[in-house]
Parts: sequence; structure tokens; C-alpha cells
Amino acid sequence: MDELERIREEKLSKLIKGKKSEKQGHYDRPLQGSDENFDDIVKSNSLVVVDFWAKWCGPCKSISPMIEVLAKEYAGKTLFLKINVDECPNIASRFGIMSIPTIMIFKEGKNVDSVVGAVPKTVIESKLKDYF
Repeated sequence: MDELERIREEKLSKLIKGKKSEKQGHYDRPLQGSDENFDDIVKSNSLVVVDFWAKWCGPCKSISPMIEVLAKEYAGKTLFLKINVDECPNIASRFGIMSIPTIMIFKEGKNVDSVVGAVPKTVIESKLKDYF
């Protein structure tokens, strides 16, 4: 991990911990999740899209820009969270992540939908619209 990305992740983590009660919509980019903040984020936001990924995963890299675009387009409606499965094995194990990328949708703290693989933006958008 390069130094700038490490600093960004630390600052985002501190921001999330300091604003646990803040509702979604204040972020126009995906947040970096961790074992420590995952449950707080998912439970304190009505709609959360979680991208389970890894640095070595080619398909994960290919959909990453699309996740960034979706986070901007849906700011105020949903929060996007990225979970690195290598850094957060407990969360990946808890949700039975066997293939990446896996996108999971959480509504009111419950896992309501998922998509496995590098899918087009329209697939994720069509699933999201079911939960607004």
C-alpha cells in the first residue's frame, strides 16, 4: 500500500468512528471498511453497498472505477463501502465470500442482495433501485 492510500484509509477510518451516528449521503466516494468499523457503518446507514475485493484481483480492479462512479451518482441515497478481503478476513468469512469481486447490498443492517463477479454498472443499478 502506498503512503498516500494508507493515510487516506486512516483518516477515513477516524472520520467514520467519530461520526457513527451520521447518516449516509455525506460521502461521494466509497469508504474503506475494516473489521472494526463494518458493523457500525452497516447498521447506522439505511442502504449500504459493500464491495468485497483484493489488490491482486483483476476483475476487482476493473470494476473499481465503476464503484467510484456509482458512489458519486448515488450519494445521498446509499453509502458505498470497500472491504479488502485480505485485510478483513473475519468479515469475508462471516459472509461466506468465496469469489471476488462480490457486491453485497445491506438494507437496514441486513444483507438483502448480492452479485458475484465483474458485472456491468446497470446490473448493480437495477438491484439498487429495488431498495429505494
